[in-house]
Amino acid sequence: MLRGGLSRLKESYDALNRSEQKAAKFTLSHPEQMVQMTVSELAEASGSSQSAIIRLCKTLRFKGYQELKLCVAGDLQDTRSNGDEYKEINPGSNLSTIVSSVSNNNIYSINETLKILDLQKLQKAIDLIEKAHRIDFYGSGASQLVAHDAQVKFMRINKPCTAYADNHLQLTSSVTLTKDDVAVAFSNSGETLQTVECIKSAKESGAKTIGITRYGGNTLGKLVDIHIGIVSSESNVRSAATSSRIVQLNIVDILYLSIVGHQYESSLQYLNRSMGAIKKSFRVK
Repeated sequence: MLRGGLSRLKESYDALNRSEQKAAKFTLSHPEQMVQMTVSELAEASGSSQSAIIRLCKTLRFKGYQELKLCVAGDLQDTRSNGDEYKEINPGSNLSTIVSSVSNNNIYSINETLKILDLQKLQKAIDLIEKAHRIDFYGSGASQLVAHDAQVKFMRINKPCTAYADNHLQLTSSVTLTKDDVAVAFSNSGETLQTVECIKSAKESGAKTIGITRYGGNTLGKLVDIHIGIVSSESNVRSAATSSRIVQLNIVDILYLSIVGHQYESSLQYLNRSMGAIKKSFRVK
């Protein structure tokens, strides 16, 4: 069953024009009604237009209005079967509620990302990373932690890579890339200035670029050669990145293990050597 219609609408909403937003807002608020409507009926009910709805489908990479309806219907079926929906954390929530909500929201964001994940783009990203002479990972704040995690993983299978925490070093590194290298940027919003500047510099240096950001229109997603869109709905009470960080880490694991699986024998040798060195030097005997 097709899925991911509601997530694509949510994540792309801010980038839509006003007429497209009207149709998207009605669909998000009344999905059960929308799946029963024709294009003209949705246009009338939402105050939009048939042409805007067709553009909306094209923008969100649906083959047409019918596919959008099928994806929304699939989302509704998932919700009915699993109770799978985002749970807001409110002031005064007790510990049991917070534990349940945080865990549920992380799982929800991963599952929603899987619904909209473009496997062709993902495979292209895997191919680029696998062939890269050198890999730069960029990110700021919580996204830098994800970049560092990627560096640790790929270094262990002998993929030369960097993930500097300092933004100046990230930018300095980006100007030394070549056409044989790959730059991978993490930014949930896709609007982090320092990360965008690093990717611009990497492209000017001739490197291939990959961006892992929220699904929909954003500066970084439009700039990179390959955009991997994710869903990362987060609480209004957001003092730090939560589910967005978890989803980014999940994408890193997918990229890493795909390459390990493809280069299994050599990867296993490097992993055994690195784990042996760590065990010998840092673990209590």
